Amino acid sequence: MFPEEFIRRLRSQEYIDSELLLHSLDEPAKASIRINPGKWNNKPVDASHVPWCKTGFTLKERPSYTADPLFHAGCYYPQEASGMFLEEIFHQFFAGRKNVRVLDLCAAPGSKSTHLATLIGENGCLIANEVIKSRAHVLAENITKWGFPNTIVICNSPSEIGHLKGYFDLILVDAPCSGEGMFRDIKTREEWSEENALLCYKRQRRILLDIWPALKEDGILIYSTCTFNPSENEENVKWLTENTLCDNIKINISSFPEIEEINYKGITGYGFYPGKTKGDGFFVAVVRKNERTAEFAFKHSDRHNGISSSDIKIAGEITNDYPCDFHKFGDTVYHIPIPSVEIQTLGKSLRIIKPGTALFKHLKNDFIPLHDLAVSLLTKENSFPAVELDYKQAISYLKKDNIIISGPTIGWNIVKYRGANIGFIKSLGNRVNNYYPIEFRIRIDEKLLYKKKIINWETY
Repeated sequence: MFPEEFIRRLRSQEYIDSELLLHSLDEPAKASIRINPGKWNNKPVDASHVPWCKTGFTLKERPSYTADPLFHAGCYYPQEASGMFLEEIFHQFFAGRKNVRVLDLCAAPGSKSTHLATLIGENGCLIANEVIKSRAHVLAENITKWGFPNTIVICNSPSEIGHLKGYFDLILVDAPCSGEGMFRDIKTREEWSEENALLCYKRQRRILLDIWPALKEDGILIYSTCTFNPSENEENVKWLTENTLCDNIKINISSFPEIEEINYKGITGYGFYPGKTKGDGFFVAVVRKNERTAEFAFKHSDRHNGISSSDIKIAGEITNDYPCDFHKFGDTVYHIPIPSVEIQTLGKSLRIIKPGTALFKHLKNDFIPLHDLAVSLLTKENSFPAVELDYKQAISYLKKDNIIISGPTIGWNIVKYRGANIGFIKSLGNRVNNYYPIEFRIRIDEKLLYKKKIINWETY
């Protein structure tokens, strides 16, 4: 059953086929994934392509991601298909642009952040933010697995980030909302109320105003929700245009007749409605800032980045030549996607959870490569001996159990599954130590994992 207030309001929204939508929300949700083009060149068998995302696929049936070593290797990410439209928007406004600074403001668990990291390329920098600390660490884990070395993870409120005046070329506000687009989930229906929707739209407006100063003049802000509620969608965009200096910009959707154009008092938004699209409910609109904003000035710091010549030598031997800087935090050497002067300045005002890719550290004169490096696109081929694991060995490794393998080289080795890196081991000759991060380990019983269905693949 749907809330009566929701049904009544939905039927008043002329641009929505309410009966088709309500019927579709009673059907099971379709599972969809996005392939990591830096790691995997296969596609799921019997899957349909997501029209607006080159690497997006809707699956015939829902698999177990936990039981699939390729998911833990970052070869793909489960993402709702409607949200993948971010790719089309990015290409329309940023195609060919380099050195783009991007903020994903409400980023956890990381579906749109991993997508943005792919889209901006090796010259861009993405700052992925989550205000709740526990969720920020989940975000950091997913960013680590995805492996693109152009992302920093922070844990800050929008108002704190707003002090970085004029820093970002693009800000994505995928705002917390009343969640009507996910009403296929019974729990989401039960938690819905008109009062909560009212709280949501007020919070969304605070978020937009708080983060607005951080957007450059002529910068783009993408606003999205997973609800059908006009007060949280088109009315919020209209309100933003009335309270800031910005223009609402149209997106070319001529290739996507399944997307509904919403026109409201001179602004345009776009609705994705189950029954017309294969994904969940989604709303998105774009604005361009017209307000002059002085760009954030990064002050030169006398503080050294902590890197020694030996650190740089080691880093050069194990990493690909990516645009970067190296920085040392404590005993850990990081590859960071922005100059050291920027990371030092950001660190004074932001809570940085993950400043980049953790490469290695020295403990008691022992060199220890870190998991970030193992699953990163930075890792130089053949910089470590590689050991291919079968499915059972890979699952044991991911559970952080002892694994039995034959013939690893003494010292550090990268273990792989179907050619994809999943982590480090260290062979001592008489035993093998498993260096998979304990906080990432799979906690489901191994026998149950073997019974779960995982994705079948074929070459593109």
